[in-house]
Amino acid sequence: MNRSKATYATQQDALSLGAMRLFQPIAIYNKKTLNQFCDEWLLLSRNRIKESSYVKYYNIIMHHIKPHLGHILPQELSTIMVEEFGNQLLQHLAPKTVRDTLCLLRSILKYCRKQIGEPFPDIDIIYPKDPKKEMRILTREEQELFIRHLLADMDAMRFGILLALLTGMRIGEICALRWRDISMKEQVIHVHQTMQRIQTISNIAEAHKTKVMIGPAKSEASDRVIPLTAYTITLCEKVYCADEEAYVLTGGREYMEPRVLQYQLGKITKECCLEGVHFHTLRHTFATRCVEVGFEIKSLSEILGHSSSKITLDRYVHPSLELKRANMEKLAVVGW
Repeated sequence: MNRSKATYATQQDALSLGAMRLFQPIAIYNKKTLNQFCDEWLLLSRNRIKESSYVKYYNIIMHHIKPHLGHILPQELSTIMVEEFGNQLLQHLAPKTVRDTLCLLRSILKYCRKQIGEPFPDIDIIYPKDPKKEMRILTREEQELFIRHLLADMDAMRFGILLALLTGMRIGEICALRWRDISMKEQVIHVHQTMQRIQTISNIAEAHKTKVMIGPAKSEASDRVIPLTAYTITLCEKVYCADEEAYVLTGGREYMEPRVLQYQLGKITKECCLEGVHFHTLRHTFATRCVEVGFEIKSLSEILGHSSSKITLDRYVHPSLELKRANMEKLAVVGW
């Protein structure tokens, strides 16, 4: 009888120990603040995302999420608290930055829910709308002036700027472009890399520690082939470099980084007396010219490297008043 009791007691102890081991992680997670979950999420994400994305997420977490919400237990968060957090950020940050921050918070909370389990609060996150800004587009006259100025004293750098206007390539893509990426025979450019300056992960807490990184294209859609016009091919032939490893912007194996190219563009546009022109202006101008000549939107979307035609229509199509008037005049066929 005593032996039976002893055996039963031993079994109960084993079950209790098993239960403690089973529920201990949940008990621990229930006491963790959002600060700790943010650190875990970053650690798990580090090898799954691009280095540039990791740096971006790190800065959002350290500068925005942790200072405002880090001390709170995730299961104690509410829709109202997150809404107030977003409103506080909007007082000194652009709507897009706030939207990016809330999207990241949503991913972290999803991770928290998986670790903590139920019950976990259902939090509705309302993302701020980004007011649509009128994008600077070169008029036809400004475009002609700009091109004439580039052609008058064209070197590798000025050719690269002109190539961006003629193809809609992003500044990082132009900086990373080598002559091996341009096929004169097939008359195409293969865009598959981009260049950017980012904080170094080893010194990520120090904002001044940065490096230039050349990596894969911005997205799967950004890895693309752009057909070239006969005019663009003629320009390519004028500055062609036999060294396939040479960068198009420099004509050699040394690169020119985006911020230097943007500075050079500023000098050139100042010489032309053009104001408010940034590198992205060239991309928007290219897209607008394509629309004006009746470009098929799906093709334009793929040339720009967008994942969907909706992005192209929403962000890059800026029809001029002349184009709107021409379209309105088509109503004449119905007697209007």
